[in-house]
Amino acid sequence: MTVPYPTPAERSELSEGPKVEGIISARSGAKVQVTAVDGTKSIVTIDDMTRITASKGLFGLDSDKLAATSLINGLPVTIKTLRSGDALLASQIKLTGKDLKTATMIHNGTDQRFNEQTAATEALRGRMGEIDQYNIKSTTSVNFDTGKAVLSPQAKSDLCNAASTAQGMDNALLLVVGYTDSTGSAEFNQALSEKRAGGVVNYLQQACHWKPYRMLTPTGMAQADPLADNSTEEGKAQNRRVEVNVLVSKGLDGL
Repeated sequence: MTVPYPTPAERSELSEGPKVEGIISARSGAKVQVTAVDGTKSIVTIDDMTRITASKGLFGLDSDKLAATSLINGLPVTIKTLRSGDALLASQIKLTGKDLKTATMIHNGTDQRFNEQTAATEALRGRMGEIDQYNIKSTTSVNFDTGKAVLSPQAKSDLCNAASTAQGMDNALLLVVGYTDSTGSAEFNQALSEKRAGGVVNYLQQACHWKPYRMLTPTGMAQADPLADNSTEEGKAQNRRVEVNVLVSKGLDGL
């Protein structure tokens, strides 16, 4: 479903809204729910013109180029808003580096560089099953050659088909998770799984036109949670994959 965002000219005519401060407590489509210290909840819409800033060097990015995927649950934010009818539109979102690092380590298993694959698997399951209580509407898997992160023509087609289907769902978000087979060292597989996930995210955004603010932080899980037996070539082929999960949060009435 396409949301009618203000054009730059229309945006310049909007009046200034209240400053919203608190913790991100839910994400749903292009909307972010922020819960203040007193429990008050505010819903703010983000779009392509929302500027997201953070401490210099965070995630290796300039302070004014932070991706909307960094808006994760549990993160303290300060949001400058504009009034668009009865809705609030985010003009600027400011993140605190220390808080973002802590929230990311809790939210994203790859930042912890798990020593045990079982821990990584449980973290991912917890992330999708408990944080925001997501309903998983569908999962699309694309596969890769050994040691490679190049998308095949079939994979590209499947990704855009998945994005097109998700586009028709109210408030759908995408969570991209990369995996490897058991070939190679743990360090190599971690980096490869992240590279595969990043390549899928880039393709979804650039070729399939999926908005970055409707995507959760991508995850690389190395050889955790295999779909098939890694002792066979057929099994390894199934495990060299990236999964694109279409998620819709439960119990987000009003978002």
